[in-house]
Amino acid sequence: MSFTQADVLKYGVKLIIIFLVIPVHEFAHAWAATKLGDDTPTYQNRLTLNPLAHIDPVGAIAIFFTGFGWGRPVQVNPTRFKHYRSGMALTAAAGPIMNIIVATIGIIFYKVVYALYITRLTEPLWWGVLIFQYFTLINLGLAVFNLIPIPPLDGSKILAYFTPAKFDKFIAENQLYISLGFVLLLITGALDYPLSWVQNGMFWVLDKLTFWVDLIVKAVIL
Repeated sequence: MSFTQADVLKYGVKLIIIFLVIPVHEFAHAWAATKLGDDTPTYQNRLTLNPLAHIDPVGAIAIFFTGFGWGRPVQVNPTRFKHYRSGMALTAAAGPIMNIIVATIGIIFYKVVYALYITRLTEPLWWGVLIFQYFTLINLGLAVFNLIPIPPLDGSKILAYFTPAKFDKFIAENQLYISLGFVLLLITGALDYPLSWVQNGMFWVLDKLTFWVDLIVKAVIL
């Protein structure tokens, strides 16, 4: 199997995601929990950006080879939250929200570097375009993946805020089977297209929401 320069770049960006973005994602969970009254992440040394505190080996391998994956879950004590359900939902949502924020920063740099490339047509700038494009897409991919409402992903905790106790009990009793079915779907690639479709859709939305960058770039660079 031979690797092109684009492949090397893509996997290099994935390493950046694993060692930089995953820690930011998990730190966001820890920070949110702490702000909502639970100091468990502090005691477990998760209120840090140190990659070694947040990387899950299996999740990192999944990111490297598929673009979708996870970090080591931040443990929280929901009894310390003033409001159990909303505390859990907000803490869970903090990670994907952080990924979307980082992706927004990524697409801004992507647009600026792309404009510079158009005016200069140099190879380093072209690699810069690809780096920020991959960086943005992978961040969006992580947000999309973690928002899937399947335990133990963040989406399941967000969904639990809206569902009745009977439904939550059913999920808890069948979590093993649900998780195994989900892993099977991942392994077979059945989720690749829908996840990529949502990921690309979010990229399109971010592109439209950052229209003001296009206006600035057009006035200053082009």
